[in-house]
Amino acid sequence: MSETFPDQGPSERPAEWLETLSLLGDVARVRLLRLVEQAELGVGELAIAAQLPQSTVSRHLKALHEHGWIVKRVEGTASFYRLLPKALDADLRQLWETTRDRVIASPVFTDDANRLKQVLASRRGDSQAFFGRIGGEWHEMRRELFGTGFGPEAMLGLFDPDWVVADLGCGTGDVSQRLAPIVREVIAIDREPAMLDACRKRLGKADGIQFIEADLTDLPLEDGSLDAAVIMLVLHHIAEPLKVMVETSRVLKPGGRALIVDMVGHERDDYRHDMGHQHLGFNEQVVRGWAAPAGFDRSTWRRLSSSPEGKGPGLFAAGFFKSGG
Repeated sequence: MSETFPDQGPSERPAEWLETLSLLGDVARVRLLRLVEQAELGVGELAIAAQLPQSTVSRHLKALHEHGWIVKRVEGTASFYRLLPKALDADLRQLWETTRDRVIASPVFTDDANRLKQVLASRRGDSQAFFGRIGGEWHEMRRELFGTGFGPEAMLGLFDPDWVVADLGCGTGDVSQRLAPIVREVIAIDREPAMLDACRKRLGKADGIQFIEADLTDLPLEDGSLDAAVIMLVLHHIAEPLKVMVETSRVLKPGGRALIVDMVGHERDDYRHDMGHQHLGFNEQVVRGWAAPAGFDRSTWRRLSSSPEGKGPGLFAAGFFKSGG
């Protein structure tokens, strides 16, 4: 095992200092620097955390290492990288800390940090699985007998089988398909005829699903006719999400609840033009602010764990609850 430290510090020659400075003009390099400041990482791990091709990561790491920003450690055939601020020349350290503090609140850096948690958790999981097999074979036996996907499916059993649940903005029906076997009725609603047709083609033969074309701000449902509603990746398409929440509250029974899943705030402005998004995600304060005006008594909000394979922004899940019942 060896560890190499390239020459550190700004050059006395202005051209070389400007070249070093220019490395921070690329957001991908700044993202990689922030990741390796938090943990020592290999190229593959960085590619997952930053959602960049390994070839791109390797190219940036080479430049950062050559200009003294990061430390490289070689173990066998693997290389690991780390930013050690205290090991930097004082000028570079000040430059890095100023840059980091200016950009760290940006959603792209938050998403990177969440994916990094998953990468590091996978390391721990691998270690725990290894030691678990040393002490007993149950973990592997359970995987062989039952697979790995039964947990989330089993948790759907928490839904009351007598419930009527609306899938608001149903799209092609992923939520409706999950809920139909476990509740009394699912009402799949979408304003787009093409989406509703696709949902009906997929699920039209399933029992207990009603298909309705309607705008989510004007639902053709009676007051208090639903036990629950799910609004999955929909509200960023709606100009005034509060109107949807008011209407959702109206059609829920006392004691009813709504689940929203959507994107956290992000900066991917191309989504407005490419996919017609009205909002670039939502922060917790905005989402919780819908509760009282819409007639809900309580709300919850939590950021969902980022999937290393996911290419989009991070997601949140928010619950809205009506009292009574």
